[in-house]
Amino acid sequence: MSEILFIVGARPQFIKLAPLTKRLPDYLNFKILHTGQHYDYNMSDQFFDDLKIPTPDFNLGIGSSTHGRQTGEMLTAIEEVLLKESINLVIVFGDTNSTIAGALAAVKLSIPTIHIEAGLRSFNRTMPEEINRVLTDHTSDYLFAPTQIAMNNLKAEGLENKSIFTGDIMVDSLKDNLNQATRKKQLLENLQINDEDFFLLTLHRPYNVDDPEKLSSILDKLSRLENPIIFPAHPRTQQIIQKNDLIPDSHIRITNPLGYLDFISLEAAANKIITDSGGIQKEAYILKTPCLTIRPETEWIETVDCGWNKLLDVDDPDFIETIKLFAPPINHENIFGNKVADHMVDIINRICKNPD
Repeated sequence: MSEILFIVGARPQFIKLAPLTKRLPDYLNFKILHTGQHYDYNMSDQFFDDLKIPTPDFNLGIGSSTHGRQTGEMLTAIEEVLLKESINLVIVFGDTNSTIAGALAAVKLSIPTIHIEAGLRSFNRTMPEEINRVLTDHTSDYLFAPTQIAMNNLKAEGLENKSIFTGDIMVDSLKDNLNQATRKKQLLENLQINDEDFFLLTLHRPYNVDDPEKLSSILDKLSRLENPIIFPAHPRTQQIIQKNDLIPDSHIRITNPLGYLDFISLEAAANKIITDSGGIQKEAYILKTPCLTIRPETEWIETVDCGWNKLLDVDDPDFIETIKLFAPPINHENIFGNKVADHMVDIINRICKNPD
């Protein structure tokens, strides 16, 4: 019997994991290793509860640290698990330190490895996520690409022979949970906001939140918008805001991080989403919510090309007007696929039967 190890550590990875755990056949045993990269209840445990993901078999509890130290501690701890367990296949997701640590630990022990969400490139090597993506793709044995542009990127790097166009598993994550989430109208009432009247804001990229002056500038400019803004802030971002006395205008309402069901309820209901997150750009597109991205580049260039996402420079004198006037086209292409998890499970099944 095959033994699969899923390695996760952060919110986006929990979301991508959920559809697979529900669809893998019984004869494919799996275990879950949680590195502890996201450890706050609202960033971790609540996602497992909301998405009905089995409790992790291993929780390393690594927590926050510098990139090098965190990745090194994860690599050491994951290797110890792999040496003790009879694992036939390792599956990693996305672009975090948990991703690269899992891939490196597995490949050094000659365990076949799948990278889900392979081939994304921002071409900005100052982003730690970009380094993690590139190294994980060149390390892993099977690359599951979410879009055709991702496939093109992998081909350009000489990785075509181990790349498979699968579509994006977030399509299934949203479809599996949106009906349940959109029934949570109590959330909107508690926040005292009207459906499609508010903007949803997320910020977590170091170049947007680590510099208090940059973060202050963003919040100050957003306060000039007329719509109420809901800002579920990462605990680290909240600490920076409080430490530097950057309390925003009252119509920017800072909340603690939300569970997955609550968050996608807000994404679906929002008038517009303002973010610097890669995954949220994609979720916004799938949910047909206009998105504005406070970044100079994006991994999800398809969403920009289709007119549903726009890159924003906070120093642009037209920053506020751009947000106010942005409107996507009527046309909305299917760029992320359908029944993606089923397709992935079929491939995983074939790999487990014929690992060579």
